[in-house]
Amino acid sequence: MDTNKSKKRQAVPAEKAGLVLEGGAMRGMFTCGVLDVFLENDIRFDGAAGISAGAVFGCNYKSKQMGRAIRYNKKYCSDPRYCSLRSLLKTGDLYGADFCYRVLPDELDPFDRKAFRENSVKFYVGATDVKTGTCIFHQCTDGGEEDIKWMQASASMPLVSRPVCVGGYTMLDGGISDAVPYQYMEHIGYSRNVIILTQPASYTKKKIRALPLIKLMLRRYPAIAEAMAVRHEMYNRQMAEIKERERSGSTFVIRPPEPLGISRTENDPEELERVYQMGRREAISALPEMKRFLNL
Repeated sequence: MDTNKSKKRQAVPAEKAGLVLEGGAMRGMFTCGVLDVFLENDIRFDGAAGISAGAVFGCNYKSKQMGRAIRYNKKYCSDPRYCSLRSLLKTGDLYGADFCYRVLPDELDPFDRKAFRENSVKFYVGATDVKTGTCIFHQCTDGGEEDIKWMQASASMPLVSRPVCVGGYTMLDGGISDAVPYQYMEHIGYSRNVIILTQPASYTKKKIRALPLIKLMLRRYPAIAEAMAVRHEMYNRQMAEIKERERSGSTFVIRPPEPLGISRTENDPEELERVYQMGRREAISALPEMKRFLNL
């Protein structure tokens, strides 16, 4: 028997396709528009990883709830229980934790946990450990209470959110330590990744001006303060690496063509719709090339 010919006939393992979702609070409406176009066109990935808004909005891709994120955000964006100074003063969370992570998904606009559980796509979220300042990832499998806690932790912005205790960790926003988790996806075996960004290619993150004040306010969490001090360096390095991967053809990127011009806490439904529609347009335009990239 010709062993060399036998080896040639052996199947080459298929590359795993990954979806990587940046955060950015209400800039995430751009991501929602992109993901809804993916659902409409049955674009499938083997796994997905989301940070912050990429986690709390991206979970609807796995549950196949097209339109859900833009629907509830437009309906409740002005509700003080959802996001308000009153909520921050009353609960310690700018985005009301009980409303956002229990009332809304359980009662007002139900999150389809059954569909989430039955969909084979693996879904990972990242949050920052307050003790070490590093990003910890969790695979969400059933959309249950623990998974929702991880999503909440991933989106808990420093200074305006209470740290979230889950999985033996005390956590804050994943974007503090890992803005775009493409390296994590590559590390666990996803070699063909589509990355959805919420800033245009020209964007450069600047160093925080009020760093001394932030360090004072975060004195209980020095590792978080230190991570925030160098966050601009981390982010700009990631953007440079993503652009290099994009040039080499190993990664496909969908990003806004221009600054979104939307507040992180936007409560104007028309503005949310505008950014959502921008995401849809960019996704529709990118579909043919992206399908070739994914060998669809």
